[in-house]
Amino acid sequence: MPTHPNYVNLARAPMWFYNRITSQGTPDAQVTEFLSLDTLQYTFTQSSKRSIFHMKMHDPPTGQQCHHPLDRTFHWPRSVSAFNSSDKRLPDTFILTGIPGLEPFHTWIAIPFCAMYVVALVGNAALLLVIGTDSTLHTPMYLFLCLLSFTDLALSSTTVPKMLSILWLHAGEISFGGCLTQMFCVHSIYALESSVLLAMAFDRYVAICNPLRYTTILSHTIIGQMVFVGIFRSVAIVSPFIFLLRRLPYCGHHVMAHTYCEHMGIARLACANITVNVVYGLTVALLAMGLDSILIAISYGFILHAVFHLPSRDAQHKALSTCGSHLGVILVFYIPAFFSFLTHRFGHNRVPRHVHIFLANLYVLVPPVLNPVIYGARTKEIRSRLLRLLHLGKISV
Repeated sequence: MPTHPNYVNLARAPMWFYNRITSQGTPDAQVTEFLSLDTLQYTFTQSSKRSIFHMKMHDPPTGQQCHHPLDRTFHWPRSVSAFNSSDKRLPDTFILTGIPGLEPFHTWIAIPFCAMYVVALVGNAALLLVIGTDSTLHTPMYLFLCLLSFTDLALSSTTVPKMLSILWLHAGEISFGGCLTQMFCVHSIYALESSVLLAMAFDRYVAICNPLRYTTILSHTIIGQMVFVGIFRSVAIVSPFIFLLRRLPYCGHHVMAHTYCEHMGIARLACANITVNVVYGLTVALLAMGLDSILIAISYGFILHAVFHLPSRDAQHKALSTCGSHLGVILVFYIPAFFSFLTHRFGHNRVPRHVHIFLANLYVLVPPVLNPVIYGARTKEIRSRLLRLLHLGKISV
């Protein structure tokens, strides 16, 4: 039986892989050889009717094979061409392995991630409830804050449940279509949140620099148009990622060292030139987050100039306090995003892989957690109404 010439080595394969292979499995999956758990090497062999997956593990210090009582035969139900380097077909599934190098700590890492996710859900849901049930808060500033909370909930809910299932349950398998869908949601929601922060900066600029025309400039119609433009822009610039990834051959590479699917993580699995993906990804980052951050900085330059020319100290303090909450949210959003983006493209070989993946997890968790905390703690109107809502809830109980 001829052996396929390609070999794939997975150093320190995560425990979920072994759990999956050693399980009793399905009728079309049986294990052939179960050797030591140090280094996994698998080769593909082909018979006339099926592909047979031989799994061998070698102990790195001695290279000797160590047989295990669970020796069985493992028949891989897919055709071998799915793994052939000359095959152009798209993979059926990807396997997300979590945070590389930190596999022994996955269970413990998932605990704070889960706690942060719960805080994000409760905090943003509370903001939406408070603003939605109080008609006096239906002003442009709080409507934008509602949209920010909604994007935070969508961003964290798109990534964290799968992340926790990988870290806790070792359920790393995801379909190719599901991976592209998650990638599209993550990047489009992130671009939309950047647009929301820009709109909030414009709101503060109008409120401080042109207060007499505030309600005229930021009417509900204008706000609706701004939201539509933000959604259209995020979908328009992220959609090409799908076509750029589907055109690439993957040559059977389907193991991704990550906890969720993102554009460059998928592209680096391809066995072809990905310059177009790199250039377009850089262009999107500059046109979306880069341009938005520049416009936000310009607007705050005008805001600070206007604030320091206010005649009253109390007015200056109130204006700076309102802007301080927004500036805190901006820093929480952009700093982790830019760091992850720059290290992924320019520091790929300098920054340890586990550091990059860990930070990529934080930038989908930290903003949704801190945004409601910042606005709830620093905005008097939200804080007082939330306390009133909680008090009424206690009375009703």
